[in-house]
Amino acid sequence: MSTEEVSADNIDFAIAAYREEGQWTVVALPAKAVVTAEGFVSSLRQLPGEGGVFGVVCISDDFFILAHTVRDGVRLMISDAIALLDWSIAREAAELIGLEWEEADVEEFEAAGDVSLCADFGLDEAELVMICQDEELYPDEQVRQIAKRLGFSKELATALRSR
Repeated sequence: MSTEEVSADNIDFAIAAYREEGQWTVVALPAKAVVTAEGFVSSLRQLPGEGGVFGVVCISDDFFILAHTVRDGVRLMISDAIALLDWSIAREAAELIGLEWEEADVEEFEAAGDVSLCADFGLDEAELVMICQDEELYPDEQVRQIAKRLGFSKELATALRSR
């Protein structure tokens, strides 16, 4: 089975969000820096942040990867497990967190990975899964919903306008 390599052209957007002194800061990440899961996580680790840094990379109106860097590693979630079959970056992300998966078990609109990564910030796993399963929303709209629940939707909108 062939997976598609991600290039900067496939990246819809990539952002990092972090808190300092209780305020969210959201910055756009350069597409060429996030074409691999390793590059994505590395970009997030360069930023400060109380409680780690959240990052999102949205790929080809198809899916997004949500990451949260923590002191001892990284927590990752892939919004649509079907991406594991089609995209190199999704497979790399799964590998980074030791996610085991079987091709036969992969279902469309099913989140894969650590769906509790936003729980400490007020978005529990059931709600995050519900957002990812909403077939009416494009991945960028799902990301906006997540940002709204976490409290940085205005900062996200500003960062996306400025890229």
